[in-house]
Amino acid sequence: MAKTKSQSLTQVVSESLKKSFDIEAFKKSKYLDQSSNFKKQRWIPFSPAIREALSIPGVPMGHLFMARGGSDTGKTTLLIEIATTAQKMGILPVFIITEMKWDFAHAKKMGFDCEAINSVDPETGEAGGLVNYKGFFLYVDRGSLNTIEDVSGFMADILNEQKEGKLPYDLLFLWDSVGSIPCDMSVKQGNNNPMWNAGAMATQFGNFINQQFPLSRKQNYPYTNTFFFINKTGVQPALTPMSQPKMTNKGGNAMYWDSTIVTTFGNITNSGTSKISVQHKGRKVEFAKRTKIAIDKIHADYGIATTSTVIVTPHGFIPDTPEAIKEYKKAYAHEWFSEAVDVADLIQTEDNSEWEESSKLSPIVDVETEGVE
Repeated sequence: MAKTKSQSLTQVVSESLKKSFDIEAFKKSKYLDQSSNFKKQRWIPFSPAIREALSIPGVPMGHLFMARGGSDTGKTTLLIEIATTAQKMGILPVFIITEMKWDFAHAKKMGFDCEAINSVDPETGEAGGLVNYKGFFLYVDRGSLNTIEDVSGFMADILNEQKEGKLPYDLLFLWDSVGSIPCDMSVKQGNNNPMWNAGAMATQFGNFINQQFPLSRKQNYPYTNTFFFINKTGVQPALTPMSQPKMTNKGGNAMYWDSTIVTTFGNITNSGTSKISVQHKGRKVEFAKRTKIAIDKIHADYGIATTSTVIVTPHGFIPDTPEAIKEYKKAYAHEWFSEAVDVADLIQTEDNSEWEESSKLSPIVDVETEGVE
């Protein structure tokens, strides 16, 4: 009975204290009254075709956004699209190209603003064999970045320059691609070890670089920085007769875990695309690909996970509709065949041999022999 009375007394005192307690005053006394002030969410908009396919406005600023999938499925096209839109918004694109398949001419065709400056031979005054691209962007590649640690060091330096007021822009980092570069230990030991690489990604990015982006959403930071990256993937074969192959992320899962949104292009066992071609006067031109695209992970109140299809062209994405494909052919068929062409005269064909998942792994997928966390 005494214990019950003691409990009752404690409850009465607690309730009395709660009535006079001011939580906001307590926060202020601990300097926590401004700790939850975040900027209003802004977006780097998608094109209408991707917006319709994924049911989200674009890439949320101040977050990590992963695009993953097989080769030639539309990932780089999405990267260029986002970079182009960001550039128009006054957000500085920072390209980190470690897979070395980048093409400024392709980016320019999609609307990215860059100027090609031809080198001049100082002796003859004639155009040389080099082209330098200039414009509102930063670009770095394997010429100076050879390890995971090099990439994180470069990003840390750029972010520090921004903090010191030497780079007065919101930044959009664009890495193509995670999983294409080894860690320092792998290089020194002459052994591209997946476990070492995954450990370096977790240490350099998961524990440090990745945290800088959501922190830039806080009200007290003058700029908002965003990280869009392509992640190379592999395939872990089915472990039992009843299980299915599993997509794996090159470089481990640190980037997946830290991403607010993860989009996957194509299939697991093959490309998950179909090649769309037209024929005219005996000539065949592949002008587009139909690709599967899905949101596999989405955190917070930014939309819902969706699966859809979209058409990838050299000029960007268009909706997967007969009308959109017809209009695209009208706009560019004369370039493909070097003459005016009536679209009605074109014979359209489609190779969908890798559209459906397969019981056998395609030769183009990278089979994982070691599980990497």
